[in-house]
Amino acid sequence: MSTLLSVANVSKQFDVNGRTVQALDNVSFDVAKGECLAIVGESGSGKSTIANIILGIYGATSGRLAFNGTELPARRMQEHRRAIQLVQQNPLSSLNPRRSIGASLRLALDVHDIGDKSGRAARTGELLEEVGLPAEFRTRSPSALSGGQRQRVAIARALACQSELVVLDEPTSALDVLVQARVLRLLKDLKDKRGLTYVFITHDLSVVRNIADRVAVFEKGKLVELGDTQNIFANPQHVYTRRLIGAVPVVSQEEAILRDRIMEQENGNA
Repeated sequence: MSTLLSVANVSKQFDVNGRTVQALDNVSFDVAKGECLAIVGESGSGKSTIANIILGIYGATSGRLAFNGTELPARRMQEHRRAIQLVQQNPLSSLNPRRSIGASLRLALDVHDIGDKSGRAARTGELLEEVGLPAEFRTRSPSALSGGQRQRVAIARALACQSELVVLDEPTSALDVLVQARVLRLLKDLKDKRGLTYVFITHDLSVVRNIADRVAVFEKGKLVELGDTQNIFANPQHVYTRRLIGAVPVVSQEEAILRDRIMEQENGNA
């Protein structure tokens, strides 16, 4: 697969109360077209910082990013904002409560001049149906929808822009287990159907196993391990990765054996 996003030697520093905080330290990785790369780590690991740099919300202190082989400028053009979209953790905060669902979806079409003006209202209904919601939801307000339904609307809005790369920032952490599973299934189906590429930000490794092709493990601003999801879980190399996997809730005998083996390795290296 060809590379869609390239992150090369990216570092980020913040000035906090007169001192310099190193949020990212010389991070490099590629994201191939059509794959889902999960970026995992605890709070303060740098995973949200790299997501914001990919989106252009933050500029990197040093290093470079390229998209489809072309360097991404610090100030993104509209074509970049259309191609790289965000699905946030809490869709209620990202949806205007004074706008109907249809109006929010229509705004994305209007801003990026997608489709004929006369056909955009109908297109909002099609987008809702694509994410498993009735077209009639166009007239509803965000507050009238459940958390899972609002997250589907947020996904539909990213699809409206005909994006190539979707950054998913803890998109299921606010949902209960059943709704979480349904949203993950929807994301996998849309990825296959549309050929989408995902950067999936999460602290929950149990979610990662269900959606990611590869995993990038961040600790204190550093990328400490990167590999195929199956290999990361079966044979984690870094002590921090082993700790994260050892903390995953166990739901099967196979996972129990894996957890115990990892914890034995951890105790042996203590």
